[in-house]
Amino acid sequence: MEGLNQTTVTEFIFVGFMDHPDLQIPLFVLFLGIYIITLVGNLGMIILIQVDARLQTPMYFFLSNLSAVDAGYSSVIAPKMLVTFVSDNRTISFIECATQFYFFCIFVTNECCLLGVMAYDRFVAICNPLLYSTAMSKRLCILLVIASYITGFVNSTAQTIFIFSLSFCDSNVINHFFCDIPPILKLSCSDIHNTDIVHFTLSSIVVMSTIIIVLVSYVYILTTILKIRSAEGRRKAFSTCGSHLVAVTIFYGTLIFMYLRPTSGYTTDQDKVISVFYTLVIPMLNPLIYSLRNKEVKEALKRLVNRKIFSQ
Repeated sequence: MEGLNQTTVTEFIFVGFMDHPDLQIPLFVLFLGIYIITLVGNLGMIILIQVDARLQTPMYFFLSNLSAVDAGYSSVIAPKMLVTFVSDNRTISFIECATQFYFFCIFVTNECCLLGVMAYDRFVAICNPLLYSTAMSKRLCILLVIASYITGFVNSTAQTIFIFSLSFCDSNVINHFFCDIPPILKLSCSDIHNTDIVHFTLSSIVVMSTIIIVLVSYVYILTTILKIRSAEGRRKAFSTCGSHLVAVTIFYGTLIFMYLRPTSGYTTDQDKVISVFYTLVIPMLNPLIYSLRNKEVKEALKRLVNRKIFSQ
């Protein structure tokens, strides 16, 4: 593995969506709108959870952290991407590229872990409701969130070191709109075999371990719900985890398609569209999914709006 000081490339150039020059302004407006909605939706969710006493529960504590992560990894990608639509300067320095990837990897890993933690939380709430307040204590919730951030830090640090310790001495043109793993590895003039194995192994461990937690949790949840005799009881039980199940399906489906396959299987143009979906669209959808499908969040929003109206 080559050292960092042997790297001859000092900056990269994003191709982005320049192969569609007639769509630059429409795409800029579209992605700017998505990014603004993402920030407003996720920051609004955090504020709503903080100010409403009825949302001070483990589920919403995890949801507020998920919203922070969604806002975070969108903000790592979107501003630089938006600049490429309206400026001729589409370069990013080697250090900036490594930093962008580092924080992106942290946030994506955190998202995986938090979705797994939220599945476990729903398992305890539905399968052991009498023990819920004891089992999901405030201390445990804080420790689970801290553990997700530590996992993100470890995974991201290892992958960043391996990827950006490679030599880049040929092309510096990234056929993408951010510093993602597949297009970066394609530019390396080093042997990427070990780096590819590390990336695939770490990504598989993070994704598959959290998926197993989600699947096992939902097997028990489904079994418990089916034992409920009344249709209203089953509907009420399922409504408490329906939003999470939708978010999990969308996120993991996209992530598996993107990363759990050999590097040779990537087609960059197609993957740009998929990348837009999970870096911008999913973070925008999550607060909508959790608010539109969640009665408690909708009621909390109504209380907040009414409070503001009557306080004037």
